[in-house]
Amino acid sequence: MDCYTANWNPLGESAFYRKYELYSMDWDLKEELRDYLVAAAPYGGPIALLRNPWQKEKAASIRPVLEIYSASGMPLASLLWKSGPVVSLGWSAEEELLCVQEDGVVLVYGLHGDFRRHFSMGNEVLQNRVLDARIFHTEFGSGVAILTGAHRFTLSANVGDLKLRRMPEVPGLQSAPSCWTILCQDRVAQILLAVGPDLYLLDHAACSAVTPPGLAPGVSSFLQMAVSFTYRHLALFTDTGCIWMGTASLKEKLCEFNCNIRAPPKQMVWCSRPRSKERAVVVAWERRLMVVGDAPESIQFVLDEDSYLVPELDGVRIFSRSTHEFLHEVPVASEEIFKIASMAPGALLLEAQKEYEAASFGKCFLDRFPPDSFVRMCQDLRVLNAIRDYHIGIPLTYSQYKQLTIQVLLDRLVLRRLYPLAIQICEYLRLPEVQGVSRILAHWACYKVQQKDVSDEDVARAINQKLGDTPGVSYSDIAARAYGCGRTELAIKLLEYEPRSGEQVPLLLKMKRSKLALSKAIESGDTDLVFTVLLHLKNELNRGDFFMTLRNQPMALSLYRQFCKHQELETLKDLYNQDDNHQELGSFHIRASYAEERIEGRVAALQTAADAFYKAKNEFAAKATEDQMRLLRLQRRLEEELGRQFLDLSLHDTVTTLILDGHNKRAEQLARDFRIPDKRLWWLKLTALADLEDWEELEKFSKSKKSPIGYLPFVEICMKQHNKYEAKKYASRVGPEQKVKALLLVGDVAQAADVAIERRNEAELSLVLSHCTGATDGATADKIQRARAQAQKK
Repeated sequence: MDCYTANWNPLGESAFYRKYELYSMDWDLKEELRDYLVAAAPYGGPIALLRNPWQKEKAASIRPVLEIYSASGMPLASLLWKSGPVVSLGWSAEEELLCVQEDGVVLVYGLHGDFRRHFSMGNEVLQNRVLDARIFHTEFGSGVAILTGAHRFTLSANVGDLKLRRMPEVPGLQSAPSCWTILCQDRVAQILLAVGPDLYLLDHAACSAVTPPGLAPGVSSFLQMAVSFTYRHLALFTDTGCIWMGTASLKEKLCEFNCNIRAPPKQMVWCSRPRSKERAVVVAWERRLMVVGDAPESIQFVLDEDSYLVPELDGVRIFSRSTHEFLHEVPVASEEIFKIASMAPGALLLEAQKEYEAASFGKCFLDRFPPDSFVRMCQDLRVLNAIRDYHIGIPLTYSQYKQLTIQVLLDRLVLRRLYPLAIQICEYLRLPEVQGVSRILAHWACYKVQQKDVSDEDVARAINQKLGDTPGVSYSDIAARAYGCGRTELAIKLLEYEPRSGEQVPLLLKMKRSKLALSKAIESGDTDLVFTVLLHLKNELNRGDFFMTLRNQPMALSLYRQFCKHQELETLKDLYNQDDNHQELGSFHIRASYAEERIEGRVAALQTAADAFYKAKNEFAAKATEDQMRLLRLQRRLEEELGRQFLDLSLHDTVTTLILDGHNKRAEQLARDFRIPDKRLWWLKLTALADLEDWEELEKFSKSKKSPIGYLPFVEICMKQHNKYEAKKYASRVGPEQKVKALLLVGDVAQAADVAIERRNEAELSLVLSHCTGATDGATADKIQRARAQAQKK
């Protein structure tokens, strides 16, 4: 117990702080840390070092080397810096390294030194150069703040969605501020800077002078300032050696400590633990480290070599050329366990000297103890121990792990290409496959396609063997990564494993493999997908090649024809011409003729259609088209002579119209010219005369010659016009086979019965009997029944 608390250092009466070693660094640096630009990512993140030759006139011609290490000092990347002078380095929340150059260009590198992208902080920064820069993190993402040579600030709160803000000018500022930092208040990034004894707060609208409440008098300059990890608290180091601590809003003072050191510190960072009431600041000079808080004394450590401080959620990481340590406030639970004469349950449990076994055994004697939290804690501890291993180098605390979340931790393992460990953690924690193993395998596959020393066949086979049909894995995403790496053939091979055509086709089009994309779209049976490819092909190929491609794909050709029928009629005609499809070409010209307003244009289109039908050896269609041309010419002549509209009427309607207008001879001549059969002509004339109710003309017409349609239609038409008198005239002229029906139509049931009895037709007798009513036709019904009885006797 004494050994465990030996490195506990009290700060006042209520808090202890502990500094312990995380790793012994083996990165073999050639120079002191002071000679490097240094950037270390929070949450146990990587460390970037760039030797800074721009500060040494003699070595300005030497190209520096950018080196990236894990938190344990394991090398991750090393590259020769070939760009311009760098002012500042910093890590984004996605663990991308941001390198801010003197000209305002920010270069973005991956964890393994791969160049990602670059962006500029604007023309004003380019013209005035960069004096200083800060990379900061907010809930919106990672931001960059620039101080230019003109002593103006430019800021972007999110480099992922770059929107530059030129901050207001500070009145009377003629030189660089003695110190400055980024605050984040009410979801707005602000800049706090010190100019002599004054503090100014810059937001997007104005520059405001601010005064820390309760600041000791006699301050003529602020030498250093630090904002807490959560942006809630602020610390100011003055030239009097006084450290003021308060809220970041500068509305409340927490405490003030006089360290009696007037020399400006190299670094000052906050050291606090979530949900703790204690607040402390860590200040570092060349060979001294001091922890101060709301207590009359401080904790001091001697630094054997150049060190660098990294603020964390619940403490401070401190690394040098040889060691990497963690300084933090001792949790209350640990205090209760290890303080002298403690009777807390944890202290009693420790006395058993079997912490894990005792805890596991003891929980069996507790009523209603849920085992889930115990099991979950054991799992979390195993995960933290696994990633803290020297070869992994991610020294997360439990608080940091919970804040970071398991998904982000897995992303960071994937970023380090530690795929086996990430998969083991997923399986151990039993994460859903889509969120865990599948996602990691997809990342592994995307990395695999970048290995250009392996053949396309071997890479595709290895990926398929590893992934198979794993749910949640998209082969099209992997193929897109392969294409982005310049491996088009590998991308095509990978797409063969993609079961969703909707994912295959867009990438094939992007790779300019349009014909293959068309085949895949047709195989899918998705017409929308086929149309997408067709329109792409149409824009990509010349007309001749496009049509030849369609000829080899009948389904695509059919769909494109349907499209052209509604959208591009001229293209449809070209398609028929190229295929020598005279039948469809004739039909096309038929439809086109109706779009012509002038009769000459319509006749010309019909003539073209007739010629096409003759070429297609469809004489019926050709003759019908020629007849339509004759009809159009005749209709135009009729319009000119009779002064009414005939165009666009059918042949039958034209004849009917002539009859209705009393031009019977013209109607008969038209019928002869177009060889309308007599039966059809009689029907047309009968219907027309009945509609006119010209019964006299109808009677003359019926007597003009023997009716080819018989006289029953005359009876039916007259009855339809409710003229029984005229109908009876024709009923007597109806032939024997239809006589009964005609008599029944005009209501003469008795005579219909006589005719049926005379013809001895059972069906006609039944028909007449069905028309007999009990009151008026009783005698007729009896007569039919007697006739039936006599017929049965014979």
